[in-house]
Amino acid sequence: MRAELKKNVNCIIFKTGMISYPNAKLNIGLDILRRREDGYHDIDTLMVPCFGLRDVLEIVPSSALEMHLYGIPLDGNGGDNLCMKAYRLLWDRYGLPPVEIHLYKGIPSGAGLGGGSADAAFTLRMLNEMFALGLPDAALAELAAQLGSDCPFFICNRPMLCRGRGEIMTEFGSLPEGLRFEVEIPPVHVSTREAYAGVSPAVPEIPLEELLRLPVPEWRGKVRNAFEDSVFPAHPEIAAAKEAMYARGALYASMSGSGSSVFGIFRDPAK
Repeated sequence: MRAELKKNVNCIIFKTGMISYPNAKLNIGLDILRRREDGYHDIDTLMVPCFGLRDVLEIVPSSALEMHLYGIPLDGNGGDNLCMKAYRLLWDRYGLPPVEIHLYKGIPSGAGLGGGSADAAFTLRMLNEMFALGLPDAALAELAAQLGSDCPFFICNRPMLCRGRGEIMTEFGSLPEGLRFEVEIPPVHVSTREAYAGVSPAVPEIPLEELLRLPVPEWRGKVRNAFEDSVFPAHPEIAAAKEAMYARGALYASMSGSGSSVFGIFRDPAK
């Protein structure tokens, strides 16, 4: 199929529809500050895009609303997918015509990588462009927050300090040059419900933003993911993956989100 209108890193528009490549995210530090009255938790984390892990999302005009899933199997059915929820959110406001959504999953679920949130946010962006709704990123982020706590980040899709339940975002800027990220995903599924059930909310003495100003090698033992305290004892293979990163020379290593993925930051003068 030949691209007719526009092409960029994440999205290709065709006469008959649109294809994009939703990417994963990583959490550098994750403090669980307090439980809120609405049942969510206030957090403090730095989210960064991970472009090496992607799904493939295609949306095409159709005579009936349909969802098709491929790749890594997902629990539930297509009607429950966040892409469908994103479509219905816009349909309810703007009366969109029906579409077919084709989603190839390459980002594992239950790994703390935000794949489902990315799919939802990219769906909003694609529908906004396909049907010329003219919604700015701020409006899309507000809609994305109704779909999930990580969803607004993927509207911005650049390093952001995320607070509240994840929807309050502040520009972070660039990470230091000369670094390489490596990600390992142990064959373990950690549900968000499981992770939060074991966490003990606490406000750290030093805010995460201040710790992130330190040189990356000094992050070890200071920039922490609060979920590790409960997830590591339950899933020692995840803790072992983190230690293996340090054994291979990582400047810093951590679990991402509620797990099970682990990433390491290494020196890479070529980057």
